[in-house]
Amino acid sequence: MLKSVRDLSQYHAAAGEFQIVLDIEDDVKWVPAALAGQRTLFVAAGSVNAYVDFGTLADDGLVVSPDGKTVELRLPKAQLDKPNLHNDRSYVYSQERGLIDDFQALAGPPDLQRFYVAAEQKLAEAADKSELRKRAEDNTRVMLTGMLQALGFQVKVRTD
Repeated sequence: MLKSVRDLSQYHAAAGEFQIVLDIEDDVKWVPAALAGQRTLFVAAGSVNAYVDFGTLADDGLVVSPDGKTVELRLPKAQLDKPNLHNDRSYVYSQERGLIDDFQALAGPPDLQRFYVAAEQKLAEAADKSELRKRAEDNTRVMLTGMLQALGFQVKVRTD
């Protein structure tokens, strides 16, 4: 059942697929690793969308020349969505535990929530370092230029 509908002003112009490996170690001070502590290698796969939010387009963001032949666009900078972690492709690759942690693991399933949270953060960092924003800005410029030229306008595009 549909619960709500909302209007969107975002043009999703690029998407990146990422895979990272997290090495998370929990040591217990002054206790040998063979007795207590654990080290986990977690492989995380996910995607991040890059978009241009037309809702933030300034009043002078789209200006038609007085003769009606030219359009000047001033596009906002592209932004990144929150990472979408692919649970079906994310997994614990290996885990080493001390003796005490082995016994505690028998009590129930492992809590993987902290791995997922850390993975989303690392995926966001990877997306931030990539060319994803630039790709979204380029794709948005190409799409709008093509659309406006098809309507008979000459187009000038600037990114703020």
